[in-house]
Amino acid sequence: MRLTKKERPLTDYRILIVDDDEGIIRSIQVLLKRSGYYYTGVTDPLEAIEKLRLEEFDLLILDYIMEPMHGDKVVARIREFNAEIYILLLTGHKDLAPPLETIRALDIQAYCEKSDKFDQLLLLIESAIKSISQMRTIKKFKDGLNKILQAVPQIYQLQPIDSILEEILTGILPLVHSENAFILVDDSTHVEAAKNIIFKGIGIYHTNMDDFMGMLGPEIIEQIGYARLNKQVVKMDTGVILPLVNELANVIGVLFIESRDFEEGLKLLEIYASQAAASLNNAFLHSMVNIKNEELIKTYSELRNRYMETIEALRLAVDAKDMYTRGHSDRVAFFAIKIGEAFSLSAKELELLRIGGIFHDIGKIGTADDILLKIGKLSEKEYLEIKKHPIKGANILGAVSMFKEVVPLVMCHHERIDGEGYPLGLAGDEIPFLAKILAVADAFDAMTSDRLYRTKLDLEEAVSQLKAGAGTQFDADIIQKFIALLENFEDLQKEIAYSFEQEEYERIENDPYYIKSEG
Repeated sequence: MRLTKKERPLTDYRILIVDDDEGIIRSIQVLLKRSGYYYTGVTDPLEAIEKLRLEEFDLLILDYIMEPMHGDKVVARIREFNAEIYILLLTGHKDLAPPLETIRALDIQAYCEKSDKFDQLLLLIESAIKSISQMRTIKKFKDGLNKILQAVPQIYQLQPIDSILEEILTGILPLVHSENAFILVDDSTHVEAAKNIIFKGIGIYHTNMDDFMGMLGPEIIEQIGYARLNKQVVKMDTGVILPLVNELANVIGVLFIESRDFEEGLKLLEIYASQAAASLNNAFLHSMVNIKNEELIKTYSELRNRYMETIEALRLAVDAKDMYTRGHSDRVAFFAIKIGEAFSLSAKELELLRIGGIFHDIGKIGTADDILLKIGKLSEKEYLEIKKHPIKGANILGAVSMFKEVVPLVMCHHERIDGEGYPLGLAGDEIPFLAKILAVADAFDAMTSDRLYRTKLDLEEAVSQLKAGAGTQFDADIIQKFIALLENFEDLQKEIAYSFEQEEYERIENDPYYIKSEG
């Protein structure tokens, strides 16, 4: 979700009118009130000087010819203690206006002759407000850069990674006046780096890993994955996700800051995120000085397990939506592994097929039930929504690096050899080989399973459709290998049933809340 830039309310700008003619003040006040500005009027220039000394105003509308002090003298006194206020000078007589040299020397930004028509004055006021707004933004940016410069030495110090992460979070919050943030970082100091991540939270996210994983809903997980995969800042209704990109253009983690008004500070956040990524890279290059590896490994393992449990819960939620597709992901994983074994794939590739099969439809967690469970034909709009699930699934799995190699399988399991698939319209060798295997396994199980809109096909009909799609929808070599496997379809079914029984038995045995029946 994207947040639109919020315009600053006109009441945020304080205007002081100084003129010894009350009629002029009332006329200008009517103009300002009609336009929605905050204003105060003063007839005594000496009183105005003291008011400006004690209170903050953004714009001063000042008459030139006044008693007991002319406008240029008033400005000279004001500039002794306030160099920033925007000054608009008024005069009733062009010939009596101060010389240009005086206007420049006193830093008077605008000049206007009094008139019965206030159009020119209103235009000058609007121009002044725009200039003041820009100066506020510049000041905020300058202040933010100063805060970054103050924070950078701290985050670059060689200290325990937990302390570095806390320094990063503490340093970034003031940039957008936030209190809540968290950071997820990959550890690049171990051989199994792709499987390890470190978490640190502040504010409401300063909690243990169990509670933290429970706070992450499907949307934020998907958006974290999107930020990582695309190396792009993601703006949400509740905050902003910043990818941490190191000097080699590799994403090493993400930073989330909770805020509803961060547009003006977004560039500051990006600058700070790049510094944070560099400091973390620096820490990892120095082998994470003063860190106890045993404690870190335990932390990584626990967080990895919690994330796996979160994703598995989402997958089961997808299965629970539709009784007709229950067990589909497990069967797809089973058939994909069998095809992979027929091609003598490595153990690592077989494991990727297993995980890809299990999670290939995880993106459907975000699809409405009335679309997933619709009995009749889908409308074009509904079909387009269904076609988003590979991208959503890839984003969810891409949220952490442990699923990095599985993402292409999930993203591409509906691509076709002829380029007519979705979501990317890839063709031929553009489609990852393991994704081609997953596509065949997915299609076959869909054909041979009962669905709301049709009954399942028998084996002969399913094989016939696979043959018909060889070379267009499916990879011909994969179809040939799979059809050969299906000659022992009854044995495969028994093997699937047995594996499902074993998984259910292990789940029950490890479930402390399951009450075993007597006898």
